[in-house]
Amino acid sequence: MCMTNLRPADKIFVALDYDNMDDALRLADRLGDTIKTMKVGLQLFFKSGPAILDRLHERGFQVFMDCKFHDIPNTVAGASDSVTSHGVYMFNVHVGGGLEMMRRAKQAAVARAQALGIAVPKVIGVTQLTSTAKQVLNEEIGIPGDVQSTVIRYARLAQEAGLDGVVASGHEIEGIRQACGDEFLTVIPGIRPVWAAANDQVRIMTPTDALRAGASYLVIGRAITHADDPRDAALRILEEVQQSEPSEGPHQ
Repeated sequence: MCMTNLRPADKIFVALDYDNMDDALRLADRLGDTIKTMKVGLQLFFKSGPAILDRLHERGFQVFMDCKFHDIPNTVAGASDSVTSHGVYMFNVHVGGGLEMMRRAKQAAVARAQALGIAVPKVIGVTQLTSTAKQVLNEEIGIPGDVQSTVIRYARLAQEAGLDGVVASGHEIEGIRQACGDEFLTVIPGIRPVWAAANDQVRIMTPTDALRAGASYLVIGRAITHADDPRDAALRILEEVQQSEPSEGPHQ
């Protein structure tokens, strides 16, 4: 898909970070005429199972399955096959699992999608979590250097494995685009409009700044889901995103 053809609303994923399906679907229904892609993470999926994917698809939403697969290549290939069979728009794996794991994930997704005659989901590599600061990276995870250089190295590895893009913070977008090109997707969590609190994420950015840096997709959670009026919050963000769209310049 050419990113230049996407509407602002198509570039936003709403993180349904709920512990039950009823609340998640209630929120999705309130946003149904504004944003079309919902992110389903570990908490909601383990509580609701694959039924949440079916219910969202029945309502016309796309799904970004955010379960961050990280296991031996054969196991991840099996997980990729399974999630693809549910018709998700996108899912992710940890780049830290290595080249073979990522290759097998993409290959399994392509094979299952072709067998079912459905669109191949976008397979995205998780580089470093937005909660990871340099001290955590160096002293706890045991990777030397700064976060940005690690993320860019992981992005190159994901591209070599044939993945469609990576998850990273907005602060790494420019470096990833320089290293991997404009067509390599960047999915950016940790997005906060100026009127929302940062909470527990360290490497955050506003929607305007992320899109101007070249982000492909923005993942927004609490700023919408915890708002007094989620639909109004979504519309405010969409207005901000629309105003940030460049008329010319870097490929979006």
